[in-house]
Amino acid sequence: MRILLAEDDELLGSGIRAGLAQHGFQVDWVRDGVASERELATGAYQACVLDLGLPRQDGMDVLRQVRSRRNATPVLVLTARDAVTARIAGLDAGADDYLIKPIDLHELAARLRALVRRAHGQSETRLSAGAVELDPAAHQVWLAGMPVELSGREYDLLHALLLSNGRVLSREQLEQRLYQWGSEINSNAVEVHIYHLRRKLGAGLIETVRGVGYRMAQGATA
Repeated sequence: MRILLAEDDELLGSGIRAGLAQHGFQVDWVRDGVASERELATGAYQACVLDLGLPRQDGMDVLRQVRSRRNATPVLVLTARDAVTARIAGLDAGADDYLIKPIDLHELAARLRALVRRAHGQSETRLSAGAVELDPAAHQVWLAGMPVELSGREYDLLHALLLSNGRVLSREQLEQRLYQWGSEINSNAVEVHIYHLRRKLGAGLIETVRGVGYRMAQGATA
């Protein structure tokens, strides 16, 4: 999952980015409100961790602007503003969750997984298609009950397709979910990952919609 982190504290931001990476997140990190609003407008992120006390533009203003444009990216506010009135204001401005600093990184990762799951209409903590099951918390995949070893990119691609609920995702959309800033992307990278997933999990699991993209096959069986 690709996450936007908006945090101006260098030490805290570095720790959060490293901690979320250990939980399998792809994290892009911005340090001011103007940059965070600009990046959220791209629609490239599955969730955002937003500090309120940002330079150049306050996090609350960012949140209001994002929601006024009908951008539904899940936003978890992370702030030292612990007053009840501040929490109410943040949630009423469009935040999906609200955490007070200091934080536990395991809790932050769990809350982000929950936000992304709900944003995609998923009620179950594990995702499945046919004989394939994926557990985002454990970062593990099973085929007919047997664990399957996937590369990080293969896992992220499978996760994105499972979250899509059978909707078609274009190659560009999948690249957005797989690669953070500065990543070198080969022109056929998505196709290569799809090939390896089909080889490991079954040829009928992922359907190619010609000229459009990929989706989990309806009633897929591995």
